[in-house]
Amino acid sequence: MEKGQDCGMGDGPSSGATDRDASGGALRLLRREDLADLMRLKESAGWNQTAQDWERLLELEPEGCFGMERDGVLVATATALTYGQDLAWIGMVLTLPEHRGHGYAGRLMERAMEFAERRGVARVGLDATDMGFELYRRFGFAPVSVVERWEGPGLDGAVAPAAVAEWAPDPVLDRTAFGTDRSRLLENLAREGAASVPGEGYAMGRAGSQAAHFGPCVARSADAARQLLAWFLARHPEQTSYWDIPADNQAAVALAEANGFQRVRQLTRMLRELRPVAPGNAPDHSLVFAIAGFECG
Repeated sequence: MEKGQDCGMGDGPSSGATDRDASGGALRLLRREDLADLMRLKESAGWNQTAQDWERLLELEPEGCFGMERDGVLVATATALTYGQDLAWIGMVLTLPEHRGHGYAGRLMERAMEFAERRGVARVGLDATDMGFELYRRFGFAPVSVVERWEGPGLDGAVAPAAVAEWAPDPVLDRTAFGTDRSRLLENLAREGAASVPGEGYAMGRAGSQAAHFGPCVARSADAARQLLAWFLARHPEQTSYWDIPADNQAAVALAEANGFQRVRQLTRMLRELRPVAPGNAPDHSLVFAIAGFECG
């Protein structure tokens, strides 16, 4: 692996001393040349992200993607994706199994939080696995909800409903659902597949390393979400699918059950407020039938 440039205390690469810890690990920014090592880290955890998912984070937030390198090997990562000054989302907190126990995740979390604070965001969020839950509590994160992963079998012969059309951005609907502007993320995700039910909602879908991924999906009604799900399933025939659902959206849960999906995993959504949140920026989970992904909220 070609070594990246060490990361200093500013947003960009440091021109000063190497940021090393007592174990000999060097904290630096990630870059595209790391993709093979990033995929190896992701695969060590059994996660579903692809190289395109890593590239998306590097494209949208190049100064917020951090890695720990030891003896020329990338051994741990964390990313922080910002949505203006409303929200930062931490994801891809990974350490190779053979390098755990050195505090790398904690070092990377410190750097991700420093990055968020320098950007002046009001809140920082993440979806915590059981393994990471206590670490995030130590950083001041508190549980706010649950996100469930549902898995569905591939279907042959699914047909997209006639009411589903080409994706048309609906910034007002999405901001109401998500709580802030995430148009940059949506424009990026739409490259891999997106559709709308005009005036009622939209959905996106993309490939995964283990299963196709349904989401995000924002809809004003369960019927619109049902049509968007049918569009997605028609695009991914005979493929296993993952669908990540806010557990408090019972309409989404019912729709998943009705289409043969089964609950296979649960994560805890956690938030930390860095400064008072502007009124009206709370997300409306009743509109969120599928999240974009654990790494981006």
